[in-house]
Amino acid sequence: MKAMLLRRPALAEQSPLEAVELPAPKPASGEILVRVRACGICHTDLHTVEGEITGKLPIVPGHQIVGVDEKTGERVGVPWLHRSCGECEFCRSDRENLCERPEFTGFHVNGGYTAFTTVPADFAVRIPDAFDDAHAAPLLCAGIIGYRALRISGIRRQQALGLYGFGASAHIAIQITRHWNCEVFVSTRSAGHQQLARELGATLEIADNSLDAAIIFAPAGALVPVALRALRKGGTLVLAGIYMSAIPEMKYDLLYHERIIRSVANATRDDARQFMEIAGQIPVRTEVETFPLADANRALVALKHGEIRGAGVLMVSG
Repeated sequence: MKAMLLRRPALAEQSPLEAVELPAPKPASGEILVRVRACGICHTDLHTVEGEITGKLPIVPGHQIVGVDEKTGERVGVPWLHRSCGECEFCRSDRENLCERPEFTGFHVNGGYTAFTTVPADFAVRIPDAFDDAHAAPLLCAGIIGYRALRISGIRRQQALGLYGFGASAHIAIQITRHWNCEVFVSTRSAGHQQLARELGATLEIADNSLDAAIIFAPAGALVPVALRALRKGGTLVLAGIYMSAIPEMKYDLLYHERIIRSVANATRDDARQFMEIAGQIPVRTEVETFPLADANRALVALKHGEIRGAGVLMVSG
């Protein structure tokens, strides 16, 4: 089967993904074999390819997989959390996203930049009928992580939310919060992202002391004090990325008055199921730019430089 394989990390501009032929995987007991139709590209893939985070090597990246269960013909999604141990204190307390011995798709086990993959049946996600393959793919990480970030931010209906960075996750999260009648403010440098944010109902200027909650999607630690200044007393700032540059030294005044900083670490199966149900009900509209599998390196460069409107998706098979 065709696959894009990472043997060793390098800058995306150096085309580190190699087009190879691999044997199709064989599902173990309790697993299903998935014929991949589409796979979203994610900043986590970029961080993996460039070596900012490191899992298993060599690896086939990709964890926003839409495909078909080869046995049942049912369309399924494969998200970031491939498997949790089910035994540690976190798994036993409904916090499997913090599992002590997790496996992540496209990081510890081969992901979706290929024709076939396997997943434990209990970790596959049902895809709402409202979405075709390409538009469903970003829901499986960008959407799920955005939803978890919203949940732990504590944002409530008709409150004010700030989003810093406006890529795949943010353009989905804003649709949920607009559905909740929240006022949403967005900070992003990209003119294309600014335009999309306006189209989705955002205000592009964020004043100090104006937000009830904020989420940073951009991997830029320098935004932390900026976002804290925009929070009202008791507000929560959520850091939604798996990687972030160093957070600068800042005055305690920015945290005083019970402001809170929280990170998002992965997501649970319940997060995925709840979000998919909500996404189908609204329904969420994903903006996608598609690429053939062979152009995965080019797609990652476009992602790196903010040149994708919404989310990038690799089309693997029809």
